[in-house]
Amino acid sequence: MAPVKLIVGLGNPGAEYDFSPHNLGFRVVDRLAERHSVHLTRKQSKSLCGRLLSGDNEFWLIQPQTFMNLSGAAVKEWLTKENCGPDELLVVYDDLDLPWGAIRIRHKGGAGGHHGIESIIGSIGSQEFARLRIGIAPDRSVADTVEYLLSPIGKSRRREMEEIVDRAAEAVETILRDGTARAMNQFNKRATGAGPALAPDSAGEKS
Repeated sequence: MAPVKLIVGLGNPGAEYDFSPHNLGFRVVDRLAERHSVHLTRKQSKSLCGRLLSGDNEFWLIQPQTFMNLSGAAVKEWLTKENCGPDELLVVYDDLDLPWGAIRIRHKGGAGGHHGIESIIGSIGSQEFARLRIGIAPDRSVADTVEYLLSPIGKSRRREMEEIVDRAAEAVETILRDGTARAMNQFNKRATGAGPALAPDSAGEKS
């Protein structure tokens, strides 16, 4: 598997989504930018982006600005622009099927019902890219999953969210430094206590 060159965090643009579970991918990219003094101010290929330099290696931190369901359009442009294959891509995103705060890293796989990943797979025609999933299953039953995904979490849980974002950023750094396989061994630990089942709903436009 080729070394990762593009780190894409998924989310929805707009301050109203900043603390929503569905924007954890954005927040991890923000945290990586903070840790490495990268400014995500460039607008390129339907994204906000910044270049991360580490030794002799160069990576791009990317936040598509297309809204979640159209993330694939930006990712396809990046692969073309940087002459990268899918195996040089890492996508960071939330996962309702994982317990809150759990981290799972995989070399490849399907979308698992995540509309952003569905868009990427459909746009680039491949499932052969690494992904880091962050569990967001709620600790209570919710009637409307779209509202849960897009609404800010309560202030009492934001410190906990920041700790999760820190851990996910460390996992990305491990992938960049040591490779996906070693990061999987370190971070894919079984979490305790999955959240309750969610009520079914129809997908929202921005989810």
